[in-house]
Amino acid sequence: MLNSVKHWVGALTEVGLMLLALAIVAALLVGQNLPFFGSVTANIIAFIKDLGANGLVGLIALGFILWLFSKRNLA
Repeated sequence: MLNSVKHWVGALTEVGLMLLALAIVAALLVGQNLPFFGSVTANIIAFIKDLGANGLVGLIALGFILWLFSKRNLA
């Protein structure tokens, strides 16, 4: 049962990342405010500014987020 939940969470994360990539490309092609996705690029820029404003803590948080996404296994 735990493997089934792990697989579903991994699959949902993968779909979320694909939607994020689609939203970024669509925002670059169409403009900032998309009807379905909203202002994705503005949110990403704000997130990066928040991490940069926090200095070392932001760098550690970014490293932790990257570590979480790199350790995914859908099998």
